[in-house]
Amino acid sequence: MTRYAGFKLLIVDDHAHNLFTLRTLIESEMDVEVLEATSGQDAIDLTHRHPDIDLIILDVQMPEMDGFETASMLKLRKRTRDIPIIFLTAAFKSEEFQQRGFAVGAVDYLLKPIDDNLLINKISTYFRLIEKERELNRTLEQTVAERTSELAEARQYLENIITHMGEALLVLDPSGTIKHTNPAAWKMLGYRGDDLRGMSIGDVFEEEGDAEAGAFMGTWLEALIRTGALSRIEARFIARDGRRVPILFSRTAVKDTEGRISDIICIAKDMTGYVRVEENRNASAVPTGVSGTTR
Repeated sequence: MTRYAGFKLLIVDDHAHNLFTLRTLIESEMDVEVLEATSGQDAIDLTHRHPDIDLIILDVQMPEMDGFETASMLKLRKRTRDIPIIFLTAAFKSEEFQQRGFAVGAVDYLLKPIDDNLLINKISTYFRLIEKERELNRTLEQTVAERTSELAEARQYLENIITHMGEALLVLDPSGTIKHTNPAAWKMLGYRGDDLRGMSIGDVFEEEGDAEAGAFMGTWLEALIRTGALSRIEARFIARDGRRVPILFSRTAVKDTEGRISDIICIAKDMTGYVRVEENRNASAVPTGVSGTTR
């Protein structure tokens, strides 16, 4: 038989003989720590000093504060509301009192005289339930910890990719405010990351033609709403020192569960050193100095 070492049991009765009898019986069958209280108030005080009590066996008939009142007080307090309570009584045997006992939160209502084996079996049942609950909690905590670790690793992996990617990355909110950038963007624009955060995309970006200038949050946002992405846009970044950095640009809309744009992901490739070559009206980008470049 399992001895339930490590469990803590509180027995409450205003008669010392009853406490002695209960303690002797329990300790002969189990290796649990038994605490004693001789009144309802004493029981409440003990639960404050011992927040790890696992089970309470509570006499109903006590002076000043009876078992029903004691149980009600215990159930009101967050630290004790979940401790199982077994009522044990020789006086209040009617159905009415039993229902009252369950109404105030007891898990069991036992009548004296009670068979010793029955009482031990009852106590063992609740200890087994507590063990199962704790094992489930440990399993859940382990699962959560493992999942948290996996998510942290995945996040670190993505952050490493973003940090070391060669293209500039800017994440905007739907109004065009910069929320996040990567080191390639800082280098390309000559800003620190904290300086870029909160700036408008219009402060660092311009379209190639006058007709398109300032259209980022206008017609292009409408196109993003319709298609979700726009790629291979030729434009320029405006660096901190005023330089115009030619870029090949793409934008992708991220939508929430209701289909509204929550973020705009912008990726830009620095096209400095590349020139456009017209071949049969098809534009392509070729590095300056590459054989075949027309002047």
